Amino acid sequence: MTELNARAGALNDTRVIELGQLIAGPFCGQLFADHGADVIKVEAPDQGDPLRTWGRGEIPTWWAVAARNKRCVTADMRKPEGRDIVLRLVEQTDVLIENFRPGTLEKWGLGYDVLKARNPRIVLVRVSGYGQTGPYSPRAGYASVGEAMGGMRYLCGEPDRPPSRAGLSLGDTLAASFAFMGALMALKERDRSGEGQIVDSAIYEAVLAVMEATIPEYSVNGEIRGRSGAKLAGIAPSNVYPCADGAILIAANQDSVFDRFCTAIGRAEWIEDPRFIDHRARGAHQDLLDDLIGAWTQSRTMAEVEALMTESGVPAGRVNRAPEMLADPHFAARQSIVDVEHPMIANLKMQNVFPRLSRTPGEVAWPGPALGAHNCEVYGALLGADDAQLAAWRAAKVI
Repeated sequence: MTELNARAGALNDTRVIELGQLIAGPFCGQLFADHGADVIKVEAPDQGDPLRTWGRGEIPTWWAVAARNKRCVTADMRKPEGRDIVLRLVEQTDVLIENFRPGTLEKWGLGYDVLKARNPRIVLVRVSGYGQTGPYSPRAGYASVGEAMGGMRYLCGEPDRPPSRAGLSLGDTLAASFAFMGALMALKERDRSGEGQIVDSAIYEAVLAVMEATIPEYSVNGEIRGRSGAKLAGIAPSNVYPCADGAILIAANQDSVFDRFCTAIGRAEWIEDPRFIDHRARGAHQDLLDDLIGAWTQSRTMAEVEALMTESGVPAGRVNRAPEMLADPHFAARQSIVDVEHPMIANLKMQNVFPRLSRTPGEVAWPGPALGAHNCEVYGALLGADDAQLAAWRAAKVI
């Protein structure tokens, strides 16, 4: 794709086909769409992406976020006519995203060899639980399983309880984010070689990639990092502390920051205390230090603690929920949350595009569309399908 589409954004000369469903594939597509790419989401004509019905409340709103800025079409890839529609789109596309179980595209006759024959420049992004190779690759894999396999779940929760979860599908969004980065790298390399390639993003490996030093800690020192609840073992003080009207997170674990913190709260003697004198000492006396700080914070309000920490240059922040984020002046000043018009949902607010680009920023142009909302627009403009062809496809339940 070489022409610019009507949308703004750094990727508005890029066309993407999204064949995935639920979270991992669609989040990768969302990142492209947020920055101006023409993302054409292809769904089954009978039911569409199951994410359309996910979310809490009477009216599910997750879809409005996950499919924002995308053009939604339908095509039954189990039928030859549906596969032909996809292949004709591939001829005019830069990236194809899928997050089915490995082998599914091949079963439909849409493997990389077929796609490459139609368009040698195509970049195929494949997100799966275990990757496209290896003995586990054929297994079904969700974010929760990938988080467990990659080591994250073992570290989540209280030490005296079974492993917990973060409350979000982090494995999916991590794998999608790495897939997005991989696609951008493949597009950059394509500028030199003229050829596309496969981006293989496994959920468990995306989790593994952010596991910090857990592997070398064991291979070198025999240390197995365990669950530590709200704190990070050996990093102190860095925890959520009780206040008179709630709680606040204070992160004063760096030596110079700890010195400022002690001075701010009137405990300058802690600076030279052998138990707290450096990083290792504070880590060894973490529980004691947390108790002492908690005794200080609990008689003060969150606002009082936050103001003092801000004045002293100590990182601190409230533990926000959605209501607090919507009321926060910093969120408002940076437009971190935006209002989005929706034909059926009132007062729809959602997180804005991220990351921020100074000259070619992305935008939320529209929320997730209805099933097949752009069939006529996309198939007419890109495939030359007239009303008769569209009617024939509908009659045959191809779209």
